[in-house]
Amino acid sequence: MFDHLAEHFHVAKSAIVATTVATLALRPVGALLFGLLADRYGRRRPLMANVVFFSVVELLCGFAPNYTVFLVLRAIYGIGMGGEWGVGASLAMESVPVKWRGVFSGVVQCGYSIGYLLAAIAARFILPVWGWRAMFWVGGVPALLAFYIRLRVKESEAWKQHRVPTVGAIVRTAAEHWKIFCYLVLMMTLMMFLSHGTQDLYPDFLKTAHQFTASAVSYTAIIYNIGAVLGAVLFGYFSEHLGRRRAMISALALSLLMIPAWAFGVSSLTLIAGAFLMQVGVQGAWGIIPAHLSELSPAAVRGLMPGFAYQLGILIAAPTNAIEFALRDKLGYGWALATFEIVTIVLLATIVALGREHKGRDFATG
Repeated sequence: MFDHLAEHFHVAKSAIVATTVATLALRPVGALLFGLLADRYGRRRPLMANVVFFSVVELLCGFAPNYTVFLVLRAIYGIGMGGEWGVGASLAMESVPVKWRGVFSGVVQCGYSIGYLLAAIAARFILPVWGWRAMFWVGGVPALLAFYIRLRVKESEAWKQHRVPTVGAIVRTAAEHWKIFCYLVLMMTLMMFLSHGTQDLYPDFLKTAHQFTASAVSYTAIIYNIGAVLGAVLFGYFSEHLGRRRAMISALALSLLMIPAWAFGVSSLTLIAGAFLMQVGVQGAWGIIPAHLSELSPAAVRGLMPGFAYQLGILIAAPTNAIEFALRDKLGYGWALATFEIVTIVLLATIVALGREHKGRDFATG
């Protein structure tokens, strides 16, 4: 869609890419703001406000009259997107029974893959017919979730047990646990390297290195995102039996094994199968993240810490595509992707193995 936007606004493609940087840059701001609100005033109301906020801004992006307005809206959109994950994950993990926490963690996280899947479908069927504006108008639909949250979702009992009287107290509590916060940021940075490094440039890799048509790329994206959804739920389930860290390392091992087929497959079928299984492993590791981060975070800042660490990881990992592009010029496309991910997977598995785990932690008591 970058090409369509650049042509419409009469700017270089790099200017459209810059709007994604603006979105990423403000996501930690949203995580900080909505995370503080979630720990101070409960999970439900900040989550409803957040969903309405980013949905309305997404809708408005479809009406942007010029590039400047579009850039500002995409930056504001980053605030909304930055707040959603942490607040939503804390509410979900605190509400689900402990024995189902791993599975539900996978369900929560696969929302990302489902969104990617729907985007691939939209790019295949909506963009060619209705144009780029319709892509953003469809993005306003999630605002309807606020009504469901208002009517059907109960406030977290764990939050009620550990609610903090002031924002200052929340900040002090987070500061006291700076070591675990730094660990979470490091882990999430590597997790972002893992996911964005295997997804963002892969469609371009298929087109330029293997001459896939636009429709073939879209269908391939649909297929490997189905694998991502399956992986998130499957390894989330495994984490209840193997433990969070062992399940994550197992998922990472699967991704490592798939690199030859994913990056060096000599046929379309091999590449598609490799991409499918790669995302089973990548999102398998990701499927455990909502539960793992929530269990590692102190009760008083469970709305703030996981989401803020998550979004800082995104910000730090923002140069992923630039790094892979630079490697491509030196090593070739396949080796660039493979080298980047081999290093990432090994480092991430080491960090996960050396970290702590609190599987099954009782959120009501601590």
